[in-house]
Amino acid sequence: MPQIIDGKALAESIRKETAAGVEELQRISGTRPCLAAVLVGDDPASHIYVRSKIKACEQVGIESESHILAATTGESELLKLIRRLNESSRVHGILLQLPLPNQIDKIKALDSISPAKDVDGLHPSNVGKLVQGRARLIACTPLGCIEALKRYDVPLTGRRVVVVGRSDLVGKPLALLLMHENATVTICHSRTRELPSVVSEADVVVAAMGKPALITPEFIREGAVIVDVGISVLKSEQEVAAIFGADSKKVEDFRAGKNVLVGDVHPSCYLKSSAYTPVPGGIGPLTIAMLLRNTLRAAQEESKV
Repeated sequence: MPQIIDGKALAESIRKETAAGVEELQRISGTRPCLAAVLVGDDPASHIYVRSKIKACEQVGIESESHILAATTGESELLKLIRRLNESSRVHGILLQLPLPNQIDKIKALDSISPAKDVDGLHPSNVGKLVQGRARLIACTPLGCIEALKRYDVPLTGRRVVVVGRSDLVGKPLALLLMHENATVTICHSRTRELPSVVSEADVVVAAMGKPALITPEFIREGAVIVDVGISVLKSEQEVAAIFGADSKKVEDFRAGKNVLVGDVHPSCYLKSSAYTPVPGGIGPLTIAMLLRNTLRAAQEESKV
């Protein structure tokens, strides 16, 4: 039977380590890490994400600030707030929740965050250092993927890894991290020819396209490790039945009004794998855990601890 890579359990371990690090930093330097979360607009999902991140901060002893701005907020007003947070000695990490309203240039806003406080690892300076293998703050989801593979003793040196997806947030930084672990990395995307054939050569498959159940068993070689970054909420009973089966509990859940989630990997792929990250409960919990660890790291760097 394939091994389940339990992201929830891993995230709990990392949170405990982070809480211990927060306590140690306070003891040595008197500094308590602080994360400032900035949200523009009324997107319900974004508000849920920010609340969950703030709650996670509280659980490990990290202080937090929430800055909720109206959907009509102009770009100059947002940049002014970010400048103030950059200059604040209390704030060690700045999280700018995406998406942003159309009137705000996302790149300009992200670039305005101090690289030393860029806990999402998206500033060009941090991305450049990642290319060189000397980054301090790295995008949280790719970092969570690497952490999961390492803690489950999945060998990477010399292994063939295929990353399906080339986003700035996941695919590209993850490919760099994997190369630094001496893996042989192929990045696939929507224009890749013969995608199933390319992916089926991988020892480790990372799916990060945001397309429900895109990866089917023909993509997976026997014994491969599957890392599923995608997560989608299915919108119809037909979709649920097509993926999980007409008689499955997932269909019952959907009829009961519950959200039914699926990753980029079809669940039927799991039996061909040697290990896999489930959806939910795989990479998702690790993303927030890495955000907390990045905030602690930023505070340690400022305190030179």
